[in-house]
Amino acid sequence: MDTALTHDLPDESRDSVLVDAAWLEARLPDPAVRVVEVDVSRTAYDAAHIDGAVLWNVYTDLKDGDYRLVARDAVARLLARSGIGPDTTVVFYGYAPAMGFWLARLYGHADARILNCSREAWIGEGRPVSHAEPDLRASSYPLGEPDSGLRAVHETVLAAITDPAATLLDIRTPEEYRGERFWPSGGMEPGGRAGHVPTAVRQPVDGIYDDSGAFLAPSALRDVFAGLDLDGDDPLITYCTIGGRASTAWFVLTYLLGRDNVRVYDGSWAEWGRRTGTPVDTA
Repeated sequence: MDTALTHDLPDESRDSVLVDAAWLEARLPDPAVRVVEVDVSRTAYDAAHIDGAVLWNVYTDLKDGDYRLVARDAVARLLARSGIGPDTTVVFYGYAPAMGFWLARLYGHADARILNCSREAWIGEGRPVSHAEPDLRASSYPLGEPDSGLRAVHETVLAAITDPAATLLDIRTPEEYRGERFWPSGGMEPGGRAGHVPTAVRQPVDGIYDDSGAFLAPSALRDVFAGLDLDGDDPLITYCTIGGRASTAWFVLTYLLGRDNVRVYDGSWAEWGRRTGTPVDTA
């Protein structure tokens, strides 16, 4: 990939949304580039993070107390304290980079990208890391309305159960799908119900990365998603537990395979399984 220091807006090709380690390292000193680690705790970030990266904690920054996406004003404050403005190039990495990418695109941020390697590969190659949070100047980011074409809410999923044209994709483990566990770690949720949304098809995202944590070539990714109509445009809705795996499937389908009409149910099972009256299947 070309490492010239340019800030052209992405053209939605694979190379415009995925950046390699050399590309990012060359741009770390650039104030127009912001690196964001998306994770579920501070543990990995505090141990060592990409130099200059800010942390977005899924549970405290992206989700409210009921595991739903935080409100627009909270997203605007998050972007502002992260030093991100409308023209910033934002590169996501970490446990759930696609979730950060999806949130950025949900609110129309033009230049969002994902680091196409793992944290371990970055560190293993001796690239710059830090143990301290960066000292950033807060920005201002007035957000518009979210793009409903990227997001499915509870009512959308409920309607999709009886819509023969829609496909619900459960991006979880067999144990979660069968109702043997609520959380990926193996635990159950007090008052919650384990299982899957009726009619949902389990679509794992295992085997989509190479040994360096980079996404496989499109031909190999098509094999992973071979059970889906990748050339159609009927609605696909992805969900998992809190939205991380669902966002990864959405990213691969939309940006790496060119599938139209894919949305993320970001509330996912953490909302559905804890909500009274939602239909749950375990068969």
